[in-house]
Amino acid sequence: MTTMTTADTDALWAGIDDQRARTTRLLEGLSADQWDHPSLCRGWTVRHVAAHLTLQQQTLGDLFGFMARHPRMLRSVTLNATIRESAVIRARELTTTEITDAIRATIGSRRHNSFVTPLETLTDALVHSQDIAVPLALDLEMRPGPCALAATRRWDTRGTWLAWVNRRLPLDGHRFRATDVDWERGRGTEVAGPIGAILLLLTGRPAALGRLSGEGADVLRAAAQEG
Repeated sequence: MTTMTTADTDALWAGIDDQRARTTRLLEGLSADQWDHPSLCRGWTVRHVAAHLTLQQQTLGDLFGFMARHPRMLRSVTLNATIRESAVIRARELTTTEITDAIRATIGSRRHNSFVTPLETLTDALVHSQDIAVPLALDLEMRPGPCALAATRRWDTRGTWLAWVNRRLPLDGHRFRATDVDWERGRGTEVAGPIGAILLLLTGRPAALGRLSGEGADVLRAAAQEG
């Protein structure tokens, strides 16, 4: 993680808090059917995604304690399977009101999961909020500044273990250009649009392609349909 100034760190956590607040307001208005609606994450409901957002402050001790209470998690053979199992368990343990309250309770805290940086916490807050809102056809704003921070982190770590949880899309050979903030990465055919949509694409969400234009976006649309 690039060294950040105090002001940078403050801005990052302000972005996390802002998106958490937006997400809790959205969750408060959902019906029972909407809570059980499929999210953008394959095999996850809205409830599962929201429950996952309550697990963003786990220390190593918290993680081991959770696994000790739920040994079935030890049968998960991949990182994605482990993450999904924890979300399913958490969603079963809490009511929708408790899930919403638990997310709200993290606002103002600067704790984050072990083994990752606050930039991963920011990415989760932004992207998972859209995993909930987009399939429900609900508008949930993401501010361009925090999205640019998260998109830069995702671009810089796309070849590392941090990218294993994302659907693999053929991002090489394209130039990604934001139209609402000064942000550009890559070389090749252009993919242009709001930085929030680019962030979703960089985290393996083809649903963002409807908001993106350019020859590269057309190529990626075709690839997503084949995959």
